[in-house]
Amino acid sequence: MKIGVAGCTGRVGALLIEELLSGNWKGLELAGGTAPDAGIVPVDYFTTTDPEELFARADAVIDFTRPEATLKHVKLAADTGTAMIIGTTGLSAEDEEQLTKAAEKTAIVYAANMSVGVNLLLALVEKAAQSLEPDGWDIEIFESHHKHKVDAPSGTALAVGKAAAKGRNVNLDDVKIAARDGITGEREDGKIGFSVARGGDVVGEHTAYFYSEGERIELTHVATNRVLFAKGALRAASWLKDQQPGLYSMRDVLSL
Repeated sequence: MKIGVAGCTGRVGALLIEELLSGNWKGLELAGGTAPDAGIVPVDYFTTTDPEELFARADAVIDFTRPEATLKHVKLAADTGTAMIIGTTGLSAEDEEQLTKAAEKTAIVYAANMSVGVNLLLALVEKAAQSLEPDGWDIEIFESHHKHKVDAPSGTALAVGKAAAKGRNVNLDDVKIAARDGITGEREDGKIGFSVARGGDVVGEHTAYFYSEGERIELTHVATNRVLFAKGALRAASWLKDQQPGLYSMRDVLSL
């Protein structure tokens, strides 16, 4: 299976290239990548500034870029029947609808976080929220990332919130309270709060707190190396080659 890497010089893109060139992924080989400086920086694999050229060479494309680029790539995937693994964060509900539409024509794995550990965290958060009554347990989600992180709360934090909301059988948008919204006053039962920290070179830390009278449950995942996102995406690519068109998540990949 030939794998293309969109944004191959980015933080995760470069790690994907390194992993694919390592020879450790049986059945996967590097098709090439896209980069704004393709042809300027010498590399020993195919690079281009034109995504259409990459999609023509690849069986699947892994994308950890930005929403505006990802949406262009998704259209190419639908037009060419190329599978995609998408780890881009900051996609809106309208953006995600475009992914759903494209998935009618090709197989797509979309996850706010490709980490195996994070996706286990999501399953645990959903189970905990399902088991703990909203009028007796308050949910707060804290996340910390490096200072260059653009979106806040992060896509992973929102995924944790969605897992908690799913466990309570509610829509996250109806119960979410973001710290940056400037909301003050007494906490309402059933709400899911978010708080954010940005600084230094933090790869990613996410904690779901379940507070009650006299006790507290904390479910935490800490990432210390971005290579885990690359490895998760490649694991998704290996799984995706046998799938029919559709929109899948990492929880599908991991059977969680």
